[in-house]
Amino acid sequence: IPPDHVLSFTSTVHPLLNQLQEKDRHKVLAKISTNIPLQVTANLISDEGYWKRCCLECWEVCDVSSYGGSWKRMFFEHLLKNIIEFFVPDTTDVRVVFELVPLCRNYVKKLDIGQLLPPVRQSSEIMDEDSSDAGSDSDMIGPSVDHFDFSILLNKLINLEELHVTYGVKDCGMNFEWNIFQFTYRDCFSLAKAISSCKTLKVLKLPRNRIDDEKLRVLVKYMLNHPSLIELDLSHNLIKDNGAKVLAKLLHKTKLERVNLCNNRISAYGAKAISYKVRRFSSLKSINLRLNQIGDEGGEALGRALVKSSVEDINISCNELTEPVAVAFSELLMKNHTLRSIDLSCNSLGP
Repeated sequence: IPPDHVLSFTSTVHPLLNQLQEKDRHKVLAKISTNIPLQVTANLISDEGYWKRCCLECWEVCDVSSYGGSWKRMFFEHLLKNIIEFFVPDTTDVRVVFELVPLCRNYVKKLDIGQLLPPVRQSSEIMDEDSSDAGSDSDMIGPSVDHFDFSILLNKLINLEELHVTYGVKDCGMNFEWNIFQFTYRDCFSLAKAISSCKTLKVLKLPRNRIDDEKLRVLVKYMLNHPSLIELDLSHNLIKDNGAKVLAKLLHKTKLERVNLCNNRISAYGAKAISYKVRRFSSLKSINLRLNQIGDEGGEALGRALVKSSVEDINISCNELTEPVAVAFSELLMKNHTLRSIDLSCNSLGP
């Protein structure tokens, strides 16, 4: 089949591809170039063989099993991920995103964003070397750093079910500054609004974003009564007791089944707030409080709350727990019939 005839079969004005017999359609698809504009192929070609060729030409490592076995889904999720991860605010033309949305909106189910670039600052705005190297856990003084605005995108992805986002820069090398890893308040508001607008979202993962109690309050405000959210990962952040109290309210107002709060700063008061909601209102099935400071008081409160709950899996390792918690959980195991897994490692339970 001559190349010009192949193009005529895939014309967006008079598409003939699906009218061909199966054997002829396979011949045409085998000859279609992967360089044909996506505006032509995206919503016309469903053949997995064609999208497999597209993927293998773009990326060396292609594990299609992570994308439900769909090469087409893999191609568009990878493409959108790359555009977002290398989007520079105030520099990259936002039309790049808007033009891709009609082509990928039906195929993107998961976005795993591992980096977000900050704006390019003028030389007069760059902090001196000493202040940049003196980074600490507190926010740096300087101009706010905003990143890609998810509120312009998520409500347009009609099949999006999972969103993983980490605000930071990969392989920054000698250009390291603390504030390029800063999740600003404007970032927080735009992400919160985006999550609220995406009604199909089931899994939200925001690890390693320096989320504190105030930023969590904003996120929760927009997530209350979300119709489909069932899993939330807030591990490796800066959440304390007030944040845990806000999160407890979210357990009551949503259908959350899995919550990961590993490596935060929650103590007994926060654990009690979560326990109260788990015991009375929650549909929670799994909770991870590893690497916090809930202590015996918080551990005993969780033990009492789980007696009549639907929780199947709990991790309270590395929480400075001692013998009273062991007693509480031994009593729990005699009464609870839903628990399948308990992790109490790295504590001092005693003989």
